[in-house]
Amino acid sequence: MDIDLQQRGQLDYVPTYEAMQSFTNERDMGPTSQVRDQLWICEHPPVFTQGLAGKPEHIFMPGDIPVVQTNRGGQVTYHGPGQVMGYPMIDLKRAGYFVKEYVYRIEEAVIKTLFHFGVTGHRVSGAPGIYVRLDDPTGHAPLAQRPQHGAANRSDPDFTGLGKISALGIKVSRNCTYHGVALNVAMDLEPFSRINPCGYAKLQTVDLSTIGVQVSWQEAADVLGHKLATYLAP
Repeated sequence: MDIDLQQRGQLDYVPTYEAMQSFTNERDMGPTSQVRDQLWICEHPPVFTQGLAGKPEHIFMPGDIPVVQTNRGGQVTYHGPGQVMGYPMIDLKRAGYFVKEYVYRIEEAVIKTLFHFGVTGHRVSGAPGIYVRLDDPTGHAPLAQRPQHGAANRSDPDFTGLGKISALGIKVSRNCTYHGVALNVAMDLEPFSRINPCGYAKLQTVDLSTIGVQVSWQEAADVLGHKLATYLAP
């Protein structure tokens, strides 16, 4: 059963969060379910969202931007105009893969989206999300600290020379996913300086425009939506 891809434009965060919860709590699950998985693509007005592991000290100057406590994994992040949000609501049992592979597939969709725009995205061991080399965003040299089979996750990733361009925060309830992934396209990045993004001090956040890629929000949204729908298929 294919995924129901919905381009939803700009949406307030809290009603979107509540709608994802309702859809997930009320859906039928399992191999016989006729409820299609959904993928919402949208953007939000400025908001800080705090994950279950989030620590208040990572938000030091919210100012006029609201802070919303959520039930996703991870720490604090910022959402705002010029950022594409992808919210996959997938029945993992029916799709036939587990959470670790689900995260890998989301990250792969982001990497392929960046590649579409000529940018090389990287994984960092122990730090979910996608990163770019600030001095060579189009170069293909692999990171030494990329995840490698059989190697232990680093507890202290080194972000020197890297910028985070995509953040990931998910929730799995009764084998069904919600929350999702953010890709920074052309944002006001100043609010990221008011927090430790994803709990990391001095982690630089970038967007496509910062690294010289001029692309509209809608074009990036179309590509990311297509890549997510492709890579999350059963």
